Amino acid sequence: MSQEPRLLEIRKNVLKQNDLIARRLRDRFRAARVFVVSLVSSPGSGKTEFLEKTLTLLQPRYRVAALVGDLATNNDAERLARSHAPVKQITTGTLCHLEAAMVEKALEDWDLGRLDFLFIENVGNLVCPASYDLGEDLRLVLFSVTEGEDKPLKYPTIFNSADVAIVSKIDLAAVVQFDWHAALGNIQAVRPGVPIFKLSAKTTEGMEQYLEFLETRLVETRSAACSSRL
Repeated sequence: MSQEPRLLEIRKNVLKQNDLIARRLRDRFRAARVFVVSLVSSPGSGKTEFLEKTLTLLQPRYRVAALVGDLATNNDAERLARSHAPVKQITTGTLCHLEAAMVEKALEDWDLGRLDFLFIENVGNLVCPASYDLGEDLRLVLFSVTEGEDKPLKYPTIFNSADVAIVSKIDLAAVVQFDWHAALGNIQAVRPGVPIFKLSAKTTEGMEQYLEFLETRLVETRSAACSSRL
């Protein structure tokens, strides 16, 4: 007898439970007026360096913090701590993604009302995280110029579930002969109309435009929340 129907049912139940917790998280985030951004990418895209630069540049004007998912080590959290923002590691063990329950547990002793931005760095993976809502306001998907122009075509589900696409490590674009026309076309083919940012965390080129976008979204979200209460 095939195990597929039972496995499918188990998966549906897991995702349903995740969605219930994600909805609870989203209500908590909105009540605290904190804007939550999740980051997904494959390993080696420069996601941690990008998040460290984001925290560092935002911190003079905003209250920021981060949760970091990884299979086994605390390396990313230790690196992000250099930004002097509150950071907590979530160790997933064998799981290749974060789940809403992990985020909820990690935030048990955090006062979200003291934050403007909360960033959630997912485990390096472009497959598993696509199915799991974490209660975030914005999901960013990153891929670097060193990974090739066809990344969106290889992993369409994660790009289609993202709100923003970021092409990272653009300081290396000329070295690897990155085809911008093909890359941007591939992103739009999978996710038409998605905002795209080209940037380098190392040189900070493109970071200002991306941070302005985040600031605008924070203001818009808070304004919408105030209007809904009137």
